[in-house]
Amino acid sequence: MRPNEVSYQVIGAAMTVHSAMGAGLLESVYDTCLCREFARRRLPFQHQVPMAVSHNDVRISPGYRVDFIVDGCVIVEIKSVKRLLPLHRAQLLTYLRLSTLPLGLLLNFKVAHLRDGISRVVNAPEADL
Repeated sequence: MRPNEVSYQVIGAAMTVHSAMGAGLLESVYDTCLCREFARRRLPFQHQVPMAVSHNDVRISPGYRVDFIVDGCVIVEIKSVKRLLPLHRAQLLTYLRLSTLPLGLLLNFKVAHLRDGISRVVNAPEADL
């Protein structure tokens, strides 16, 4: 699937989970439910993926962990916080740049309507200056 199609499927799965569970639970609950919902929908995904980074020719592994990589092209980071901060988007953008994946979704489940907790981040290459 293409990244936009995958993100559409991920958002549908997240909305199903949010509708069933409601708002305000621990992130770990939504994490587990998303695993089950992705599997139920037969979406190929990896969970808690360790990613390596390099600094001064030294490989650090794991450098960070991604909540989900869906169909090899979309990073999904989940939160259950009062509000998303610019730091959360910056974190996802860093993950995208380091992984070179094209698209990321930041999903905050601590909202009345999940549509208000979805942030889409595109890994666009820097413009030539």
